[in-house]
This record gives sequence, C-alpha cells and structure tokens, in this order.
Amino acid sequence: MIAIRSITFAMAGKPLFEAASATVQPGKTVGIVGRNGTGKSTLFRLIRGELPLEAGEIEIPRAARLGGVAQEAPATSASLLDTVLEADEERAALLADDSEDPERIAFREDRLAAIDSHSAEARASAILRGLGFDAAAQRRPCAEFSGGWRMRVALAATLFSRPDILLLDEPTNYLDLEGTVWLEAFLADTPSTALVISHDRGLLNRSVEQILHLDHRKLTLYGGAYDQFEAERRQRAAHAAAQAEKQAKARAHMQSFVDRFRYKASKAKQAQSRLKMLERMDPIEVQRDGSVSGFAFPSPPELAPPLMQAEDVTLGYDGEAVLRKITFRMDQDDRIALLGANGQGKSTLAKLISGRLAPMQGRWTVSRGAKCGYFAQHQLDELVEGETPLQHLARHRPDAPPKVLRSELARAGIGPDIAANAVDRLSGGQKARLLMMLAAREAPHVMVLDEPTNHLDVESRDALAQALAAYEGAVILVSHDPHLVESVADRLWLVKDGTVAPFDGDMDDYRALLLKERGAGGRAASSRVSDKAETPKRSKRDASAHRRVLAELRGEVSRCEERVGKLEAMRGQIDAKLMDPDFYQTAEPGRHEALQKKRAEIEEALEKAEALWLDAQSRLDAEAAAA
Repeated sequence: MIAIRSITFAMAGKPLFEAASATVQPGKTVGIVGRNGTGKSTLFRLIRGELPLEAGEIEIPRAARLGGVAQEAPATSASLLDTVLEADEERAALLADDSEDPERIAFREDRLAAIDSHSAEARASAILRGLGFDAAAQRRPCAEFSGGWRMRVALAATLFSRPDILLLDEPTNYLDLEGTVWLEAFLADTPSTALVISHDRGLLNRSVEQILHLDHRKLTLYGGAYDQFEAERRQRAAHAAAQAEKQAKARAHMQSFVDRFRYKASKAKQAQSRLKMLERMDPIEVQRDGSVSGFAFPSPPELAPPLMQAEDVTLGYDGEAVLRKITFRMDQDDRIALLGANGQGKSTLAKLISGRLAPMQGRWTVSRGAKCGYFAQHQLDELVEGETPLQHLARHRPDAPPKVLRSELARAGIGPDIAANAVDRLSGGQKARLLMMLAAREAPHVMVLDEPTNHLDVESRDALAQALAAYEGAVILVSHDPHLVESVADRLWLVKDGTVAPFDGDMDDYRALLLKERGAGGRAASSRVSDKAETPKRSKRDASAHRRVLAELRGEVSRCEERVGKLEAMRGQIDAKLMDPDFYQTAEPGRHEALQKKRAEIEEALEKAEALWLDAQSRLDAEAAAA
C-alpha cells in the first residue's frame, strides 16, 4: 500500500501540493493525470524519497522494491538480453555466488527456484520482443543502438525486475504504436502496484483500474478508467457549481435582510442572527480547469483528384532502398494512419508525401498547386534558440504587421505571454503548438503528422483530434497514440518488409494481431475482442460525411453565439441608458417608455436566440459523441 497523508511541497517557491492525501491499495494499476506542470513527476520523486516533504508523510512498505526508468540503458558491449537479465539483482548475485558451503548452496538453489530463475531468459526475451526487439537484435550489444532504443531496453529491464511498486513516467513517449499496444496489455496484467503518469487516453482506458488526479495542489482518487473518471469529474463539478449557486442565492437573501434591517430596532436581533449565519457559512469552492486552446487548420482550396499518386516507387537513402515498388493514390478527403514498427519506413514514406524525399525509381505525381504541411517530432530541435514564436512566424510572414502575427499565434493557442518568450524557455507542448501552426500556415492540402502528440496532454490531444476532424484536407498520421489514430484515421496502411499495403481491418484487428505476434494476452487482449464485437466500423464515406456534418454544426453554433452576443450588447446599451439619472432629465417625452419596450423585445429575441444556441450545441455534442 502507498499512503500519502496530507503532504505539502513547493518547488522553487511554486506550491505543488497542499495537504494532499491519497491511498493506493496493493496490486492496483493507477493512472496519474493532471495538467503539465502540476507536479506529477515531482510526486514520483517524493515517493522515492529524493525530495524532502515540507509537511505530511508518504508511507510505503519497508521492504518494498521500487522500480522506474530513470535513464536509458548504458551503451556497453553487453547484449540487450544480458542487460535485461542483470536487472534482477538478486538472481544475478545468486548466480555469481560460487560458495561451496553445502548450506549456502542449498539456500542459493531454493532462492533461484523461488524467484523462477529457470524461466528468466524466456521472460526477458518476451519483454524485449514485445517492445520491438527480435531474436537477432536481442543478441546485439547495447552500444549499437540509439538513445531512443536504449530507453526501451531500460524499460524492459525495469519490467523484468518485477518491482513491488512500479513507477512509470510517460513510458509511451519513446515507444511506437506497436510497443504501446504491447505495454498496455502488460500493464493490464502486472501483479505489481503500478503508478503510471500518462497522457495516452488509450492506455489510461485499457490498462489502469483507478485514476489519481492532481489538480489545484490536491490528489483525488477515482475508480475506473479515464473515460469513467472524466464523466465522474464532470458530474462532481456540475454538482458543486449547483450547490455554490444555491448557496450564493441564500447568502444574497440573508445579506439583503441584514442590509435593510440591522439598524431597525424591531428587526435588529433577527438581522444579527443572519449576520452570524453568514459568517459561519463556508463558501463552496468550485474548481474550474482552464480551457485548453484548440488547434487551427485553415481550409485549403479544393483540387481535382488524385492529390498524389505513386506508381512502382522505390524510396531510400544513399542508394539503399527502404521501400520498394510501392503504388498508391491519395485524395483530398483521405485520412490515413501509417502502421508498422519503427525502422520499417513510415517516416520515409511521410517524407515522400511531404516533398522532403525524391523517389529513387518509379513515377511520383503531385497535383499542380498542392501544398503540404509537415510536422515531425525531431523538428522541436530545429527552432532557433533565443528567438520568440513571434520572430519565428515573422520569418515566414515578413510583410505582416505584428498585430496580425499575434492574432495568428493566439488562434493556435500561443497567447501574448508565450509569444514574447524565447522558444528555449517554452514547454514541449508550447513548442509543438508553434510548429503545428507553422506547418499549417499556408492552408496545405495535406497535413503529414509524424508523432505529433509526445508533448501534448490529454486535453490538447483531444483538441488536435477535433481540429483534424474539421480540417478539409488530407491527413497522413504516424502516431504511437492509438486513441488519436482511432479518432482521426479512416484508412490504415501497413508499412512492413519494404512494402506499403492497405490494412484490411480496424485498430482492434491490428491490436489483436500485434498481441498475437508479440506474445501478449491475458485479460487485456480478451477485453479488446469483446469491445471490438460491440463497436461498428465506420467506412471512409461515413467518416467524411460525419466531418462535414460536424463542420456545419460548428458553424451554426458559432453563428448562434454571435447572435446572442449582439443581443446582449444591445440590451447592455439600453440598460446603461435606463440606469443613467441624467437620461430622465434630458430625454424627450416618451423616450423612457420606448426604451423599455425595446428592451422587452430584445429580451424576447435573446430568449429565442439562446434556445436556438442550446439546440445547436446539443446537436453538435450528440454528433461528436457518435464519432
């Protein structure tokens, strides 16, 4: 059990926890969620005892072994398999014990049997295979792999060591979609107590039993997966808001009585009684999350199909082919997700489509006037250190005045405070928003998004999915986030063994295939099968029509909002005149009655406009929920 009792902690003067408490029961897999910067990673450091608490305590079992991925596996000559096996320190120590004492030998053999040492190599190999290393790769030295791949080895070592308490901080950030699917199944079946910080809605829905929410320096534990947590939190917020409104009305009523009668002898006692009631009434706190800024993708002009077409195209680098004789066509309404393990050529294909790589052989045709926006995660490092987002955008729009540039940045969720900061001081999510805006600035006919979500929280990922649903161009998506793939893509292409081919199935089919190939199963895999049976597939035509309906409804909601705003402004102008004492001295006779009549007409029109607005918003919510 992990017992967090009334902890208080501040980092660099910023309060992160104030009398925060929560209890995690043994064997539970818990997802830790909260906005970026609220202190989720700091909580892990507090649990590990790396930081001193200002108040409160965190209690874990004295003999509990904690496991987490602090850094990538070292670049040594040891093989991947040996590196993972060495993570079980007790096993490694027992095997290194060459004592000839009979009692010591007996103890060693008993412990090796107790920790299931005979199956250790098979277990380590299965974990590595699940994370994307085949048998040949497992025998290669760690030094031959890049930092990203060695992070996977470090994760494999942590999982193999079977700690009592597993602490994972954004484990899918350095995995591909295939590794993420396998990890979801592993976490759903792990016997360890597991705390997982993640912005991956799919993982939080398929792998965890509880959600620990960090918000306003407090910890709240919710039962169930992420979608259940989100629904329950909305219900709690609505209830608190209703209670707060009820209390506010009661306070206003009592305060009005006090103001009127506190100095009247016959009512003074009652007034004082109500005054004391007001003093004893604790205000109901309504916590409101700051709204997440959306993404904006301008609508491109329509081009005649096909938008792009490949015929027997071969792609590669330095004369060595990666993809051979691929043939496909893309139209402007296509939403395509590229599936396949890292290293199979997904990014190579994305570079062809975005115009960053020419074919080695074959015919590649692009419609005249077609524009492409390209976002790749490595581009985060290509931003100019010391320059602000405003300066980055000005480089592409040298003739635009600063006011226009700031407006464009604001629409992309980059407010004035962020726009004036040097990019090296921005968070990963803010940098991603800037790059996304730069990629879409010319209203491209196709957006190529290569791992766009690594630095985005759950709400921002949802906002990205909504923006792509409203976007009227083609989308090519490479992502380790299954939820984003399921939300955006109408078609799936499998990039594997040097070829590109349509995948005949949906994400549930692909998930089942991966779990079968990589040796994962258990309740996670079986639950997917049952979910799949209940979920109808959406055809490409249905999805395209759905996006058009969503766009029309959003436009209707926007028009209704504008109408309500205008009517409210007109009512406000009339109210200002009616409340002005000078108006009654200088106005023409009958002017007061005319304004009162006009206000009544506006009030009636406003009531109808609000009803239309609510109806449009309800239809939009229903259509979005049907996605």
